[in-house]
Amino acid sequence: MLVNTFRALHTTSTPLLLANVWDVPSAKISQKNGFKAIGTSSAALAATLGYEDGEELPFSELLFMIDKIASAVSIPLTVDIEAGYSDVPEKTFEHIRSLVKLGVVGINIEDSKVLDGERALINADKFTCFLSEIKDHLNKTNIDVFINVRIDTFLLNVKNTIAETKNRITQYQAAGADGIFIPCITNDTDIKAAVSHTHLPVNVMCMPELTNFTDLTDLGVSRISMGNFIHQQQLQNFENILIDIKATDSFSTLF
Repeated sequence: MLVNTFRALHTTSTPLLLANVWDVPSAKISQKNGFKAIGTSSAALAATLGYEDGEELPFSELLFMIDKIASAVSIPLTVDIEAGYSDVPEKTFEHIRSLVKLGVVGINIEDSKVLDGERALINADKFTCFLSEIKDHLNKTNIDVFINVRIDTFLLNVKNTIAETKNRITQYQAAGADGIFIPCITNDTDIKAAVSHTHLPVNVMCMPELTNFTDLTDLGVSRISMGNFIHQQQLQNFENILIDIKATDSFSTLF
């Protein structure tokens, strides 16, 4: 089963380098170039379809895109479902089940939510209960899926960041998380503290200040994501090409 392959990729001697994709071409290119697994970027996928990040993209449209992506590749696919697309655990469970039916082996779910354009952390106890109920539904229905829980303490720069992060790691681990994702954590000491605080694989994300992959391996990181940075860079390259075409009155920049 692909989900077992995906789990095993978090236990190798080097971190799983996850290519973040947003459509069929980006998924196929990632597979072609030897990436062992791919994950969607919610921000990139939303932007591709003309939406803002933060669950603005309707779940039905997300499902449509995931169906196309999953059908185009044979490597493990994990999907970012943001904060679960519902405050009701049973509804989020149904979303996850619908993704698994398409061949998805993992999901990212985050402990913050965008309301009125502002992202804020969800209360840790409340989110732990939410997560635990989802896990119970998955267990009762024998659905095996890798749950990577995103902790947004560093992304939102909360007070006592590492202490709050550790608290949430402890709670989410107890609730049944399979992995911990901490976007925007970049300091080596903080990364080591987070990794040392859990037996779960820890996932970090591409950031300008993030150290190289060799150092991340030494720090005990198990998974490295790219976020929406490649998608942003691709759009910037597209704009630069258009500017160059207009400036030179030719297509020489393409050839």
